[in-house]
Parts: sequence; structure tokens; C-alpha cells
Amino acid sequence: MDQATDRGTDRTADKQRIPLNRDRVLRAAVALADATGIDALSMRRLAQELGVVPMALYKHVANKEELLDGMVDAVVGEIDPPAADPDWRHVVRGRILSARRVLLRHPWAARVIESRTGPTPAVLGYLDSMAGCFRSGGLSADLTHHVMHAMGSRLLGFSQELFDTSGPSGPPDPGMAARYPHIAELAATAAHDGGSTVGSGGGCDDQFEFEFALDLLLNGFEALNRQGWTSARTA
Repeated sequence: MDQATDRGTDRTADKQRIPLNRDRVLRAAVALADATGIDALSMRRLAQELGVVPMALYKHVANKEELLDGMVDAVVGEIDPPAADPDWRHVVRGRILSARRVLLRHPWAARVIESRTGPTPAVLGYLDSMAGCFRSGGLSADLTHHVMHAMGSRLLGFSQELFDTSGPSGPPDPGMAARYPHIAELAATAAHDGGSTVGSGGGCDDQFEFEFALDLLLNGFEALNRQGWTSARTA
């Protein structure tokens, strides 16, 4: 047996000696998805990474769906807690941008969050905390309800774009430009940072545009709050 084989055998033995628990399974799954992508993640592949037989995983997660739920919770747990700041907009903005940084570290996570049939415990806790930030800032329960709807997935650091602009860039096709002149004008003037895009969507979800929309929303919510807005007035 050569030295490389010896080292590989030693690493496997080391993994097997570390007690397996749910936290270790989830951390290994997150690391594997970061390295290989979420589509490559399987219970068998994860078991190999941990140096155990696949059946050993089922003592800690019932199935792959429960594994994905746990991975979401592990990722959401990385979001910074609310800062101590008298301006609720600064608190909310900072927390959402922290969530965005987390999702940029784990680019598969946005798609998995969207695929869940219901919010996981950590997501519920995070959303409850965010609602608390709005309420602590003086927003009524009525306005906070509508704010949460308006924010949507942006609370978790990502948003759904109208188009996938991740394809090859270049001058607009002349025929397309003639039929859709305003879209062509926007495409010609847009400058996107593909490296800041969360998930597999297009470059239009870059950091500047995300913060631009976020600030518009937060300032708009504050304006409504100062006006004493209620949904009863819109009925």
C-alpha cells in the first residue's frame, strides 16, 4: 500500500472515529453543496464524505427533504442578529444585507429556500425577528403585515428577477432593438456585476440594484408610517 493510500485510509478512519450527530451531518451537507452544487448532493455522496454507510445518516435526518430543511436552517443561522440602533431602517437594512452575504457564500441556498413547501423553524424565527424590528420601529401591526408581503424573499437577501440576463452580453440584435426600443436602450446602458448575483439568476440582481430597491422600500415604509397609514383607508 503506497503513502497516498495510507493517508486516504487514515482520513476515513479519522472521520469514522468522530461521533456522528445531526449538526455534523448538516454542516457536512452544506460544505458539500458549496463545493459541488446542490444538484450533486445525495445521501450516498454525503455518507461517503462523512466516512459512514448511508443508513447511518437516517438516524439524524429522516430523508433528503429533511436534510434540505436542516441545511436551510443552518444557513439562516449564519445571518447576523439585529444591531443595536435607534433607526429601525438601519437595523433592517443591515440584517437583510447580512442575509445576502450569507447567500452569496452559499449560492445554492436561495433555490432550496424557494423549494420548501413551508418555512423551516429557523426561517420562521428569522421572519418573526424581522417583524419585531418593524414593530419596535413604531410600525403598526397592520402596516407590518403589508410590509412583510411587500418585502417577500428580499427579507432573506434575494429577489426574483423578471428576466435571466446571465447569458452572453453584447450589442442588442438590430431586429429586437427595432421592435423593443426601450428594452434595448436599458440593455445597452446597464452595467451588472455578475459576481454579486445570488443563485443562478441573471446579473440584474447585482448588489447595487438590490440595495437601490431595498432603500426605496424602507424609505417608503417609513413615509407611510409617518402618515399613519392603515389598510382600512384603502378599502
